[in-house]
Amino acid sequence: MTDQLHLDRPDVAMSFPALLAKVRYEGAYPTEEKAREVTLQVLGALGRQLIGEERVALAARLPLEAALEFTGQAPAAERLTGWGFVKDLARRTGTSPAVARWNAGTVFSVLARLAGPDLLDDILHQLPDGYPLLFGRAELRLRQTA
Repeated sequence: MTDQLHLDRPDVAMSFPALLAKVRYEGAYPTEEKAREVTLQVLGALGRQLIGEERVALAARLPLEAALEFTGQAPAAERLTGWGFVKDLARRTGTSPAVARWNAGTVFSVLARLAGPDLLDDILHQLPDGYPLLFGRAELRLRQTA
């Protein structure tokens, strides 16, 4: 399968198979199907947490199939911390928190490269504490809550 040019989405950096190949390599998943399952689970979970311009901008950088899963999720009423995100992902996928943390970190590391540093900064600024670590960044200080 070759990369398809999406004229209405010129900033898409890679095809869905290329995204899955990166996730499979980074996460050491045994099959492309496992990488696909994990990628869609994590994108769906992130789609429930991210809102606004950052959501739109990230979706625009994802391959179409990934963007549809990400934007197909209604934003959650409750904003989860990074640890809460991992626990929720574990519950929804029937895995342990350790496996959910691995899966989230794997997919988020690929998303961080797709997003680029400026968009990633905007995304992390919007999300509650704990997400920088999931994206492979140090969390240097906790945010002040009002």
